[in-house]
Amino acid sequence: MIYTGYADFWFRDMPLPERVAHFAALGIYAIDVWMWRSKGTQMDELADACRQAGCVINSTFDEQAGSLTDAGDHAYCLDAWAESLARAHRWGVKHLFMFSEQIDADSWTRRPTRDYTPEQKYANLLDGVAKVMALVEKTPIVVWFEALNTYHLHGSITVHTHELAADIVRRVNHPQLRMTFDCFHQQLTAGNLIQGLREYAGLYDSVHIGDVPTRQEPGTGEINFANIARTLRELNYDADGNGLIGLEFYPSTTEEAAFESVKRIFEG
Repeated sequence: MIYTGYADFWFRDMPLPERVAHFAALGIYAIDVWMWRSKGTQMDELADACRQAGCVINSTFDEQAGSLTDAGDHAYCLDAWAESLARAHRWGVKHLFMFSEQIDADSWTRRPTRDYTPEQKYANLLDGVAKVMALVEKTPIVVWFEALNTYHLHGSITVHTHELAADIVRRVNHPQLRMTFDCFHQQLTAGNLIQGLREYAGLYDSVHIGDVPTRQEPGTGEINFANIARTLRELNYDADGNGLIGLEFYPSTTEEAAFESVKRIFEG
């Protein structure tokens, strides 16, 4: 099992680059970070800190990547993705997240350039994803398509269930396009976590384990993570020792205690 640590959620009382050494001290060497564009020079400092600690930047995303459901936004999207891919190469990033719409820092979706029917938006999305993947395939980057919940986000978010995320991945059918199974988002929007894990097995490369409603570690909310862990074992998710578990949650007490809670559930 490989645990990936979310730098925006853990060790928040210290500068971002300094958090890397604290993750490494816990044995977490894959670091995830939100919204690379707004972090400015901290991303270069974070990449340097990762190299010094023997860590990697596992994933990030661009909070100004445009909305793939809006055909009028596609040129903007492609420019943004080209820049993300260049930055990922510079920082040694392994994965980039993709969402159906751009989400700003205040959780509002980007306003579309015109009105679309739901069918038009979905067709635009499939076309936009294919265009982005034509850029991605020139790199070693793997893209994770993620469904986001409708509870916290304001405005229209087209892909809000893992069923829809899986449909996009299957239709586009590109070897570098995968999905992330985020237990927090799915529980808020649709539930059916175990059914989803089983139905979409083979499509997702990472499982995120924030609990609901507080987005803290497993055991603090309503999700039965013991059953989630058992299901992943039944599915041989970690058969090669490389099953990714994303620690995208706020520790309720200390990072050390939260991590021990996770390991008891997923390694017990």
